Amino acid sequence: MLKEIRIHGRGGQGAVTAAQLLAHAAFLEGKWVQAFPYFGAERRGAPVKAFVRISDEPILMHSQIYDPDYVIILSPELTRIVNVTEGLKKDGLILMNTTKKPEETNLNGQRIATVDATGIAIELGLLVAGFPVVNTAIVGAFAKATGEIKLESFLKTITETWSGSAGEKNAKAAELAYERLIKEW
Repeated sequence: MLKEIRIHGRGGQGAVTAAQLLAHAAFLEGKWVQAFPYFGAERRGAPVKAFVRISDEPILMHSQIYDPDYVIILSPELTRIVNVTEGLKKDGLILMNTTKKPEETNLNGQRIATVDATGIAIELGLLVAGFPVVNTAIVGAFAKATGEIKLESFLKTITETWSGSAGEKNAKAAELAYERLIKEW
């Protein structure tokens, strides 16, 4: 069964890394995967997209994802400037980094899960150039919101990607987001 994920973020938030983490964790579970970004000559703060495909069988298509099963939003402000729900399947899910509860978002009529990934990044000191990096928190929330990939696979991927205290902090971010996720359904 093929699952497609579109990630919306701003340059510097880790959308591309989040896609790679999702794909690697799924790969550890024996799945076929693709992860790739879509951006031009953007700079820090500009809207970016990244895509992930996860399947039980080889993936033969190599295009952007237009009808995702899941949409991940790293920056809630993007909902005002980008149509983040475009093409989302009827039974799809939105996972948003925000301090709001799902029913407080402006995305009514969708299945929504929220987590304060920014707050978690700040709490743990996960900052790059003074900006909170939310990608490891969001993948932990994805594990709980969807059940597609186990939290343990993300934790292993994170600690293989970053060693020492950086790996520990990022793994802790994933665990905290898993615990703090709020679902609407």
